[in-house]
Amino acid sequence: MIAKLFTDHPRSIGETYGQHARTAWSFGWRMMVGGLACMAHAVVPGLFVKPASRTVVQLDAEMRGRTPAPGAEEFAYVI
Repeated sequence: MIAKLFTDHPRSIGETYGQHARTAWSFGWRMMVGGLACMAHAVVPGLFVKPASRTVVQLDAEMRGRTPAPGAEEFAYVI
């Protein structure tokens, strides 16, 4: 049961528990910051015009093992 909770998933994607924890923490932190920027943008539309879109494009590229192309966030939704 312990292995299923802590090591099976990281192992299935070729990572150790520590590697997976660092990556997940990094993604989660950036998603929270992007989400806060999006909520501030909802209240004051002139603030944080592109950070949420940029965050989504960057995280998607990283998850797929690529680096985002320069200017890729320009093609994302402007949130």
